[in-house]
Amino acid sequence: MATQQAEQPRAGASPPPGKQPQGAKRERRDFIGASPVTPYLFMAPYLVLFFTFVLAPVVYGFWISLHEWDYLLPGKPFVGLQNYVELFTPGSVTSGPFWKSMEATGKFTLYSAPLLVLVPLGVALILNRKFPGRTFFRAVYFAPYVLGVAVVAVLWRFLLDPNIGLVNYYLGRLGLPDGIPWTTAVPWVWVTLVGVTVWWTLGFNAVIYLAGLQDIPRELYDAASVDGANAWQRFLHVTIPGLRPVLLFVVTVTILASANMFGQSYLITNGGPGDDTRTAIYYIAETGLRQFNMGSASAMSFMLALFLILISIVNFAFFRQRED
Repeated sequence: MATQQAEQPRAGASPPPGKQPQGAKRERRDFIGASPVTPYLFMAPYLVLFFTFVLAPVVYGFWISLHEWDYLLPGKPFVGLQNYVELFTPGSVTSGPFWKSMEATGKFTLYSAPLLVLVPLGVALILNRKFPGRTFFRAVYFAPYVLGVAVVAVLWRFLLDPNIGLVNYYLGRLGLPDGIPWTTAVPWVWVTLVGVTVWWTLGFNAVIYLAGLQDIPRELYDAASVDGANAWQRFLHVTIPGLRPVLLFVVTVTILASANMFGQSYLITNGGPGDDTRTAIYYIAETGLRQFNMGSASAMSFMLALFLILISIVNFAFFRQRED
């Protein structure tokens, strides 16, 4: 009798090794015997959206790039790679303007990307400290990002207008030069486009940096301080290594966003003066929607995408090498 009582498990105690409750065995058998289609059923909503709005448009766009495609005409003759060849043929209708627009895109990316990586980092380092009104300032820095590009562009085009803009007006009241052609002459147009873009979008990168900074263990900073590291050394050897995945994301997203700039150039400078600020997306939209040459526009889009893919690969390789 005592032996039988000893063999009975106590209430709440885990079962002996090798013995599992019958319910657990049944659940395990049900899970193992589940249909192999089950995971795909859970993925079905995403796969439907991906194929409908990403993969299908990409395939269809490549098909268009192989044709002389005017959507107002019934005939769309197949031309093969001619649209791509013309982009590399000097003197062709699309070659010169396209590569000039790529140059404008490269300039804007080169001017804006470093500022959009470094300035938000500085803002995030400040806002990560404890001081009165910190939440309010976080909201202030992020607030412009929720505005649409049309609102931002119209606002700053009015403020920076060379003739009636408030910026030049107040510069004159302060005794400073007040005839600056912010939106009509080089290099001021680049100052305008880069400055407006940094003001508008730095809040997004700052929030990403803030999230990364809060994930760095405080013990690492305390250990570095005990070892005698000053603020700059803690930044180099604790903050930057801890932010490396965040930096990779921010740098990649910033370069891609800068290379796809369209609204600021279209609404503030109209691509001018001349076509100095007509970016690649601007020219692609103009070619496809105004000149009705969708074949060439699609070919240009794939060329731009190829360059962005190469830049992203180089970026990933650089950060991986630094991590190793």
